[in-house]
This record gives sequence, structure tokens and C-alpha cells, in this order.
Amino acid sequence: MRTQTDFSPLYRSFIGFDHLAGLIEKASRSDKQSSYPPYNVELLAEDQYRITMAIAGFADEDLEIESKENTLIVTGTKPVSDNISPRNFLHQGIAERNFERKFQLGEHVKVIGAFMEHGLLHIDLEREIPEALKPRKIAINGKSLLQPRAASSTNHSIGANES
Repeated sequence: MRTQTDFSPLYRSFIGFDHLAGLIEKASRSDKQSSYPPYNVELLAEDQYRITMAIAGFADEDLEIESKENTLIVTGTKPVSDNISPRNFLHQGIAERNFERKFQLGEHVKVIGAFMEHGLLHIDLEREIPEALKPRKIAINGKSLLQPRAASSTNHSIGANES
């Protein structure tokens, strides 16, 4: 039995984090994605990631990788061919069905590239934090770098109000 989580207490004290509650709610929904194809998410370095998907039977031209907004969508579509005779499997353990797998990407995470190797699709990602958001060291100088305002401009405005 699942209950809906109430995030309203968070909204009172955390401003601007409402999108996180939406992500948590979306991830906890019962209509989850299928487990096909299996995948790994790997941390390669501090801001570098790799998604590896096991996609046996798919060729490069059967796959589409799209990144829009903060979502990565990987789609595999097997072409339907009329001239292939039906195969008679005694056991079919390799799934060759179409799929669509979605990944939510964090802010500033970009897809760098993708490659196939031994039936595995590797998608490399990197977090590129803009310079304006990176922490910076502030040097301590001997005096203020702000220019003092001229005393005459403040006195002039006061004098204008008195007359």
C-alpha cells in the first residue's frame, strides 16, 4: 500500500526547490518504465558520467538518442522486414523488442557523445558548470576597490530640496 507524500512543509522553508519535489513524485509513481533494456549509470570522474545500455541485436541505425531540456531519451526501433521468414525458437532469451528509455538529467549536464562496443551502447555525459556559478576566491586587499562618491553631488541634491 503506497501513500502520497506531502511536500507542503518543504515549500514553506525551501524556496525555488519545488521542481525537486516534482522529480521525486515522478520517480515514485507506480507507472514506472519497463526494465528493458538493462543499463548502468557510472561516475567516471567528479563531473563525468557514463550510461551503458545492453542492447544486443540493435545496430547504430536502429537507435536514436535525443537530449531536450533536462531529459535524455534513448529509443531503439527494429525495422520490420517482410522478406524474413519467421524463426522457430526453442528458447528466446534475447529480447529484440522496441524500447524507449528516459533519463532525467541534472542542471548543466550535457551529453558529450555516444558509442557502441560489444553490444553495449555507451553515452558519455558531463556537468559543465558556468563560470558565473563556480565558486571563486576573493582576495583581501588593503583598501576598498569601490570609488567613493563625490561629496558635492550629495550636497547638491540636499541643497536643491531646501530652496
